[in-house]
Amino acid sequence: MPIPDDAWTRYAKELGLTLARARAGKGISQEYLAHAAGLSAFTYRKLEKGESNPGTPANPRLRTLSALAAVLEIPLSTLLPPDPASD
Repeated sequence: MPIPDDAWTRYAKELGLTLARARAGKGISQEYLAHAAGLSAFTYRKLEKGESNPGTPANPRLRTLSALAAVLEIPLSTLLPPDPASD
């Protein structure tokens, strides 16, 4: 059964909040984190907002999430919200 769009939207926003909290906890800027993970600051800011294009939930690559977790020095699983299929 496909996951409804609204569940993915909530998932992406929760991922963004988790990123923002982890970044703030490390006391680093969006620009620093983006650069260290190999992203543009614009792309990273969109991830924190939970979107990729206006009205479209973020859908980052696994490589991107792994790089962000490495820079933040946290396990990748810590970044990921609960499975949206369980809603």
